[in-house]
Amino acid sequence: MKLAHISLALIAGLVVANTASAQDAHEAVNWGKGIGAGLACGLAAVGAGIGIGRIGGSAVESIARQPEMTTRIFINMILTAALVEGVALFAVVAGFLNFK
Repeated sequence: MKLAHISLALIAGLVVANTASAQDAHEAVNWGKGIGAGLACGLAAVGAGIGIGRIGGSAVESIARQPEMTTRIFINMILTAALVEGVALFAVVAGFLNFK
């Protein structure tokens, strides 16, 4: 599973690097920037996906153990998932901004 995530991040880096090299084939620096930006964006997205999946799974287990706490658990789950998604969005934007 981890190998698939790393592979997806590397592929994203190569796609960004190919886009950069098509614009300016004479600058080898763009390859490194493209790979770095792709890795930053890919790893942020993969990390957020794993984190939100674990949040959801833990919430379902908690609700199964204490059904009377469903509302509180659900609210906390949504709040935490939104915060994780926000951090991931900032990481993706930072990766793209450093690519310029």
